[in-house]
Amino acid sequence: MSLLPGAEPFRHDGGCVGVVLCHGFTGSPQSMRPWADHLAAAGLSVDLPLLPGHGTTWQEMRATTSDQWFAAVEESLLGLRESCDEVFAMGMSLGGCLALRLAEVHPDAVSGVVLVNPSLAVENRLLHAARLLKWLLPSTKGLVNDIKKAGAREVGYARVPTAAAATLPKLWTATRRDLPLITAPILAYRSPEDHVIGPESLRILTSGAVNSTVTTRSLDNSFHVATLDNDAATVFGGSLAFVRDHSRSGEGLDA
Repeated sequence: MSLLPGAEPFRHDGGCVGVVLCHGFTGSPQSMRPWADHLAAAGLSVDLPLLPGHGTTWQEMRATTSDQWFAAVEESLLGLRESCDEVFAMGMSLGGCLALRLAEVHPDAVSGVVLVNPSLAVENRLLHAARLLKWLLPSTKGLVNDIKKAGAREVGYARVPTAAAATLPKLWTATRRDLPLITAPILAYRSPEDHVIGPESLRILTSGAVNSTVTTRSLDNSFHVATLDNDAATVFGGSLAFVRDHSRSGEGLDA
């Protein structure tokens, strides 16, 4: 099945510091590509995978699960570790949850975590009944394109496959439970005006990651998809500065 325009995965072999970038639920690498390009231009090795079931049709996504999405970013992390001295995990929305999960499962492989509007809790109450609803309601209204910037567009699905969404609570539960396992520093960006993810996820993060240093910053001129919004440059520059501050090789990165 052909990919949506811009949904292709991205890989750049740069220096000895790597970054795995994780895109969001029903989205695609298109929403993260400007971020990936910025990090690659600074000399980092970057892997931005396409999550299983994404970038094609919501019907194809119905058969995929959160276990498969995590396996995809885990493969990217382990691949970068073979060629890089250290790796950072970064993600937006569901991708933020996946980045945190990488730091929990592979604490010795993740040097730091950068998050943009991470998802750690149920925002749509229909998800509580998703396992039953998937037989009656194959899909619900989509989540993409929550962007304030005029003319910006996110490539993703107009519908959310209920069966795939029903696997999210398993990932959220495991990630919330294991937040104390994270020792790597965390930088979390949050848009106060986010129509997809509410404030509860950030509260969970800051209260649960008790063995990490969590720095939070506000994106006041962006909605959910901040990587394509008015504050994108803030995210890109801030994440690169974070890598410089926490990497043993950070001083060698380009501006």
